[in-house]
Amino acid sequence: MKEIQIDTSKIHDWPSFHKIFKDVFGFPDYYGANMDAWIDCMSYLNAPLSGMSKITLEPGESLTIKLFRTADFMKRCPEQFMSLVECSAFVNQRFPKPLLYILFV
Repeated sequence: MKEIQIDTSKIHDWPSFHKIFKDVFGFPDYYGANMDAWIDCMSYLNAPLSGMSKITLEPGESLTIKLFRTADFMKRCPEQFMSLVECSAFVNQRFPKPLLYILFV
């Protein structure tokens, strides 16, 4: 299982949320910076030829997204936090085995 770490103290609004994820995951230049685009990019982590992310997974492999400073993130950006949780669950519904695990630190 791969692990990605994200420092949520750098997220203050939607633009910073999408910038952090685009930078960490290497989403393409045409990334739409909205949650539909986020779901699309995250759904292709196991399809390296898609070009949707520089982070790729082997068939059957999962990814843990380790979020640091989560309590502050929940208070500061509740909408972004809940969207991250909900959209991660939506991505996981597309696969027989969960693709994403979120670890709150």
